[in-house]
Amino acid sequence: MKKYASVLASSLLLAGVLGACAPDREESGETTDGGGSGSTEEAPETLKVWVNDSEEQKAVLDKLFDKYTEETGIEIETTPMNMLDQIEALNLDGPAGNGPDLFFQPHDRLGNILLQNLAAPMDLGDAQDDYSETAIDAVTYEGEVYGAPLVVETYATFYNKDMVDEAPATMDDLMTIAEEQTDESTETYGFLMEAANFYFSYPFFGANGAYVFNNEDGAYDVEDIGLNNEGAVAGGELIQSWYENGYIPVEVNADIMNGLFADGKVGVAITGPWQIPAYQEALGDSLGTAILPTVDGTNATSFVGVKSWMVSDYSENKEAATDLALFLTNEENSTQYFEEAGELPANQAALESEAVTSNELIAPFAEQIQYGTPMPSTPEMQQVWDPINNALLFIAQGEDVQEVLDEAVQTIKDNIAAAQ
Repeated sequence: MKKYASVLASSLLLAGVLGACAPDREESGETTDGGGSGSTEEAPETLKVWVNDSEEQKAVLDKLFDKYTEETGIEIETTPMNMLDQIEALNLDGPAGNGPDLFFQPHDRLGNILLQNLAAPMDLGDAQDDYSETAIDAVTYEGEVYGAPLVVETYATFYNKDMVDEAPATMDDLMTIAEEQTDESTETYGFLMEAANFYFSYPFFGANGAYVFNNEDGAYDVEDIGLNNEGAVAGGELIQSWYENGYIPVEVNADIMNGLFADGKVGVAITGPWQIPAYQEALGDSLGTAILPTVDGTNATSFVGVKSWMVSDYSENKEAATDLALFLTNEENSTQYFEEAGELPANQAALESEAVTSNELIAPFAEQIQYGTPMPSTPEMQQVWDPINNALLFIAQGEDVQEVLDEAVQTIKDNIAAAQ
């Protein structure tokens, strides 16, 4: 059975991370874990990896796995599986020794994953500095890192150049567009978004000083909820004004917004990069994107989602699995994954690479990541969505913002207490 040194040490592409003095893979017989600490662990012949069941993603990953095998001699055995199904399967297969060494998950499920003791801490070593700060924050839980981030995702501004000369830089700019372009009689709108969906409306709360749970170094204080503080009320009142002024219909949803935007009846929309193909097909060169408008001079803090490689706590090859995760998320391979799978890289150098910045439609989403905040990964977040989304519906219907948010926060607290 072959021994291996970390790909981060041996590959010329990654030589700067661990230093040029690392021992030769074949001669030393030592392994170096992904964090760079010495080890005498014997390299496995095979690593088992559960990948998301997307053909497009699997196609590029297969190329990267082949490259890793060529570098190390370690074969990669892949199992395509929907990310939502992986956790239940790991609960069953892990104890039986049939689970993966490495699996792929969105960070907002991290709390539930750790509650079930399914993931092991990962020592990323010096490579930790290679990822965007937001991505590392997302995979940090109570001071420990539990993932090697591959993908970051957030939303930003789309605009129709035939209706809007330039993207709105501020909320004042956006309200001017809404005022000038909205004509409900012709179903034409200056500005639309799913304002009653907390995922998309959070920036207008966060920019005013609201927060979901107080968070210090990945430790969430679920008793400290900032969704009815002064900043939250200011955000709620801003959103309510859009309905009161007739800028956004109460009944608007994703299908309505996307249909109207594609039909050339919306000047500005706020949504995610997954809409680029459909919007581009409909509008062609008239489509533009930009970061979210500032709120009173503050950059809007959009929710950020991060998809990461995680090491199974049941794995007997944790160091080798970490090494593979670091290989998959280095600058070169993250860039290749972006180019072929279309998802923004969590690796900071790849996020700032020409492949991303030269794409006029994608680049603003990469920039918006820098102003974003990870969705809370604590299990208690599941108790937040329904109460706060219901509150947004009441706000849209003209109810008192402070009273609605107070009731929502109390419901969240009651739900958390009932779930314990």
